Amino acid sequence: MIVPLAKETKKSMNRRPRRNRKSQAIRNLVEETSVSVKDLIFPMFLVEGQGKKIEVSSMPGIFRFSIDTLLKEVEECMKLGIEAIDVFPAYPEQLKNTTATESYNPETFYLKGLREIKKEFPEICLMSDVAMDPYSSDGHDGLVKDGKILNDETLEILGKMALAQAEAGVDILGPSDMMDGRVGFIRELLDQNGFTDTSIMSYTAKYASAFYGPFRDALDSAPKFGDKKTYQMNPANSREALIEAELDLMEGADFLMVKPALAYLDIIQLLNTNYPLPIAAYNVSGEYSMLKASVEKGWLENDRAIVEMLTSIKRAGAKVILSYFAKEFAQMHRQ
Repeated sequence: MIVPLAKETKKSMNRRPRRNRKSQAIRNLVEETSVSVKDLIFPMFLVEGQGKKIEVSSMPGIFRFSIDTLLKEVEECMKLGIEAIDVFPAYPEQLKNTTATESYNPETFYLKGLREIKKEFPEICLMSDVAMDPYSSDGHDGLVKDGKILNDETLEILGKMALAQAEAGVDILGPSDMMDGRVGFIRELLDQNGFTDTSIMSYTAKYASAFYGPFRDALDSAPKFGDKKTYQMNPANSREALIEAELDLMEGADFLMVKPALAYLDIIQLLNTNYPLPIAAYNVSGEYSMLKASVEKGWLENDRAIVEMLTSIKRAGAKVILSYFAKEFAQMHRQ
């Protein structure tokens, strides 16, 4: 005997969400979020020398390049549709000191490399990193004195560094140091020197995260003592990100960045909801290596996991995603 459905049940059965999932064509029509190669910035590592292409042991498929091999890699990436790169320098210990003077030496390999990239590929969007840790013998993002990170004294060094990078042709400066007031200090210095068109993508909510290990391996930039908790944010805090974002907006940032991305999707959404500037998110090295290790074990399917990961970041509200998956994603979506 068939029991007749209640009127309420019949009504609810009129709505069948599965109808909008029944074919790939229909799923494509109703798709709410999609990631494009144009959303991505590809982080890359530059080392001194010639003919070098050295794989980062903790980041399979990611390499440290000398400028000649990096130029070839950039050309290949551009052919895949990647329009923006972020170049980080990996300095040997003998070039580091406590005041990071090599960061604004016009003859240093990093600044020379940035100039070469912009000369060879003037159309590319070139981003750089502004922080002391790649150049500091202390391994910290700021100037160290008696075991403390000095905020205002660091700004002077960051300003010299930012100005030197702008002069090298950088389109977007990325202050990643988390010193108070550095966005305003850099913005004023740039404007005073005629670089009013140089953008600032502030590392607004950069957390003291466990997911940075492979990056520090790539740059050999781990702190020589202590940790970075006096300047990077507490992973437990979200309201504090609103304070940082408000300050960066007032000081002249053009983008607000959240770093890392996956464990901080709520922060991406929070800033996107509350601020008119484009929100960027850094899909960091630990997130990359975690996925790659799982793929190597056969636990995850590489391509699907990459797309799902990037889509989650975009869905949370990021307009720009810095990701080591950028080249792979571009290869997947090659026309």
